[in-house]
Amino acid sequence: MVRNREDNQMPNQAVILSATRSAIGTYLGGLASFSAPQLGALAIKEAVKRAGINAEDIDEVIMGQVVQAGAGQAPARQASIHSGVPSKVPALTINKVCGSGLKAIMLSAQAIKAGDGNLFVAGGQESMSNTPYIIPGAKAGLKLGNKQLVDVMILDGLWDSFHNFHMGNAAEYTAQKASLTREMLDQYALDSQLKAVKAIKNGKFKAEIFPIEITQSKGDPKIFDTDEGPRGNTTMEGLAKLKPAFQKDGIITPGNAPGLNDGSSAVIVASEEYAKKHGHKPLARIVDYVSAGVDPKELFFAPIFAVRKLMDRMKVDINHWDLIEANEAFAAQCLADGNELKWDWSRVNVNGGAIALGHP
Repeated sequence: MVRNREDNQMPNQAVILSATRSAIGTYLGGLASFSAPQLGALAIKEAVKRAGINAEDIDEVIMGQVVQAGAGQAPARQASIHSGVPSKVPALTINKVCGSGLKAIMLSAQAIKAGDGNLFVAGGQESMSNTPYIIPGAKAGLKLGNKQLVDVMILDGLWDSFHNFHMGNAAEYTAQKASLTREMLDQYALDSQLKAVKAIKNGKFKAEIFPIEITQSKGDPKIFDTDEGPRGNTTMEGLAKLKPAFQKDGIITPGNAPGLNDGSSAVIVASEEYAKKHGHKPLARIVDYVSAGVDPKELFFAPIFAVRKLMDRMKVDINHWDLIEANEAFAAQCLADGNELKWDWSRVNVNGGAIALGHP
């Protein structure tokens, strides 16, 4: 069905009523005992609580999750129901790789603008610690010879299926094309670590993180409420000692790449009309959003095209934004994009980014 609007009727504006996240766990670290849907359920429950909304009013729950193998049917639906959201509320699982959680928010805002609903939960959930191994061909029978276990985390999450290489190789390509040096990457990584450590020390993340109780075999539960990844002892000398991870003569190392992590986050996205009617004070308003595509080998340059597309639509330049949060999918990506877009680096990831905090 096509819904026609009157020419003088403005589309509904989307606002954010609450936002929360778990602390980010390292690979096989503090959150390894939780599945992705379990982590998502905790985030949804907390977001609903913080917003003070009636869960009966929710139109849909939309959660991003990249590696879904082994997580069970309909991961977002699991998270929704286990959070206490009524079973009458539908749920949708989104996979746009690194952008899955953001796409969930975009879809919520689009639905509100289209008049398809007034209240949505959007977010992301991931447990890289719990991704399984598979044996391709096993269903047809393994008759003779050795068979290899395949890591689904790499296959479904970190491997370019078009060019048949790891995301780390794409980062090497990006660094070479953007004329970046190992020292540049390591300096960026060091800055990310130090900013994140400082932010944790100064309590910058306390308001957004919800604590998670982790049952222990003996004694009281452990409270997990601090990001595990940031390393305050990081130095340029230490980073320089790390060997290339993807190419023998490369410059991408574990030190200037993001970690493998577990975590979840959720926001409540509502129409401005719903917020006013129910007396909710929004945290923020969603002004605009775009997506951009490039050749898969060029994926780390895609933000350049997306940001330019957004600036053209909004008729602004890069100085319009006081703060820039850029996903640190490798230091090479952020430097390549930021240099091309002429970012003011004092405004970028002021509390650290994924290289330090993690990339669940």
